[in-house]
This record gives sequence, C-alpha cells and structure tokens, in this order.
Amino acid sequence: MNRLELTGLAVRPSQVWGGIRLVPLVRERPVEGLRLHREVYAGGGTGAVRVGARTHDTSYIPHGFVADWSGEGAAGAAYGTQLGADDGRSRPGGPARVLRLPRHRHHRLAERQAGDRLRFLPLHLALEGYLALHFGGPSTAWEEWSRQALRDGLSPRAEDAYLGRSVRGLGDALRAFEIHPGQCGVLVYAADALAAAFVVPHPDDYRLLHPTLVEDLFGELVHQYAMYGAPVPEFGARIADGPGLRTVAGLRAAAREQERAWAEAHDTLFARELLDTSYGFERVYRMGGFTLWRFLPPFVRDGTGQHIGETVTDHKGRVAYLKTFRLSEAQIRRGYLLRRLADADWRLPVAARALGTGETELRRRISGAGFAHLLRHREG
Repeated sequence: MNRLELTGLAVRPSQVWGGIRLVPLVRERPVEGLRLHREVYAGGGTGAVRVGARTHDTSYIPHGFVADWSGEGAAGAAYGTQLGADDGRSRPGGPARVLRLPRHRHHRLAERQAGDRLRFLPLHLALEGYLALHFGGPSTAWEEWSRQALRDGLSPRAEDAYLGRSVRGLGDALRAFEIHPGQCGVLVYAADALAAAFVVPHPDDYRLLHPTLVEDLFGELVHQYAMYGAPVPEFGARIADGPGLRTVAGLRAAAREQERAWAEAHDTLFARELLDTSYGFERVYRMGGFTLWRFLPPFVRDGTGQHIGETVTDHKGRVAYLKTFRLSEAQIRRGYLLRRLADADWRLPVAARALGTGETELRRRISGAGFAHLLRHREG
C-alpha cells in the first residue's frame, strides 16, 4: 500500500468556529474486531522513550492509546488503563472513567500488553519516524563532513510543535459542537488548510477520545494559520423553491442533496492533499488481522501540504485508526534535503548536481536547514 484508503467513512457538513473548521467523519458500521482506549499519564505529560540501544526520544507525552483486538468489545477494560466498575462517578452507560498512571519513562513507542492489546504513543510513532530520517548521517568519511557528523550523525535532532490548546479556536470548537451519531473521526482545518486527521474504529471510542485533540501536537504552520487567519465561511444549505418542496419528505431530500454536494466539494477541494499523496509506509506491529503503520510523505516541494502520521489498517488495507501531523514548510525542506543527500550517498558535489545548484549554495541550504554542525568548516 502507498495511499490512505478511507473507504467506509463519510463526511458530514463542517462546523466552523472562527478560523477552525471541523469536518465530522462517520461510519455506517464500526470496524469489527478492534477497539481503542486511552492511557493517561500524570505529572505534566513529559516523558522519555527508548527508540534504540543508546537513543531516547524526549517529548511531551500526555497519554497513550491502547489498541484492543481481543474481541471483548466495550465490556473489556484495557489492562492498566481504565476502571470499568461503577463507582458512582461514571455516567451510566457512558465510557469508563480513565485511570491516571504515574509513569514518565516508556520502554518503547509500541509495547505489547497483557492479552491482545498494544500500547502505543499517538503521533510519536510518526514524529520519531521523521526525526530518524537518515539519522545516521554520512556512511563514508567524505571530506566535506565534520567529525561530529561521522561520529554522531544527526544526533541530537529536535523539532518544534504546538499543543492543541494553544491553537486559537480549537478548544472552543471541540467544546461547542456536538458529536454526530456514528462519528468515528474528524478532519481539522485552520484557515481552511488541513491541519490533522483523526479516525478511530468505533463511535464510543471517538466520544472518549474527542477531547484529547487539545492535547495533540500541531505544526508551526497550523498555529500561525489559526492565529492570523481570517474566519472561514460556514456551511449553509441553499435550497431553491420548487414543486418538490411541498412536503416534508421533499424538503428532507433536498437537504440531503445539499449535504451530498458539500461532501463531494470537500473531497475535491480540501482533502485531496492527504488522499492523493503516495506515502512511504513502515510496518510497526501486526495485531491479529490488523497492522499498525507509520508513514512519511514524498517531501516533494510543490507547495501542497504534506503530512506524517500513523494508521491501523485491516487485512484489506482499510483505515481503522488514523492520526496525522501537518509538517511546516521548513520541516518539508529538511526532509527533502536529507532525502537528496542520502540519494547522493552524502557526496556534496553529486547532491548539488542533482539539485541543479552549486556546492557553495548547497552548503548554504544545509546551514539554513539547521545542519551547519555537520559540515567541516573551511577557510576562505
């Protein structure tokens, strides 16, 4: 697979709060055989994750997700994550109260738990994949690279992100708008630029996890668009008068036609950057009939938005879970540059010719991308 397949998900008319647009995603039927729970970490949300023998990733980690393919459904509480008993504080018939766990160090980004359950750290799978992009640096001691580059590669490497609660209008939008029947996901837009996609297997999972979007990480571009962008137009059904509107059934049919037309326009104008892109997928874990992947975009500098993310697919490649992170222009440039350098085996003259530029200009671009410490500085 090299594209995202959202078969089985349909959009509903968007909900607008200032510059934030939320597009609900609904399923006619939940994905069978997979449920998603939340594992919340106390102590401010910072944590360290072992990603290699001597490598740790330190980041903001407010919660983890637990994928459950045991078949126990809503009645089965995820081990170590939820309190399923009625203790008088849980709403009858509602989701179980979440148990906060005082854990700050995580052994792995994805870790098997008791039974048919897997704990993973949402978005950090995707971000670690981006941070590890050609992390080892030059494999040959070309004279252009510093000793640090040859010894440590790109270590340490860091990227900036913003919390969802700091994205202007997002928290208010999530509180104000109702959740649709059958809703299993949402597309988040800032100034009508796709900021993130979030999909889960079951409507009950979505109701539990909907508030966690304010704890997610968003890119710099999203933060800027929400802060400085103008309010976006709201969806409004415009039904022309006619003979078919003399009955309630006729009016309902006309309204549904407006919803269908809006959905087609949305799929054509808004979400194509996510669905029409060919990604590089890396398998993280196989869970019965499901597979957890993380993916990277092609880093093509064509002006369109590009996303990294993670997804769980079934045996037919259909998405059961999805979470994406929109890269900033600077992050796309860094990914593009690292890819070109690696394709040229880190030989600057070869990479410069492939990029249609000179070695001096390539050095300037490497420094501008924040990788100046990798270069051997020359006199003159």
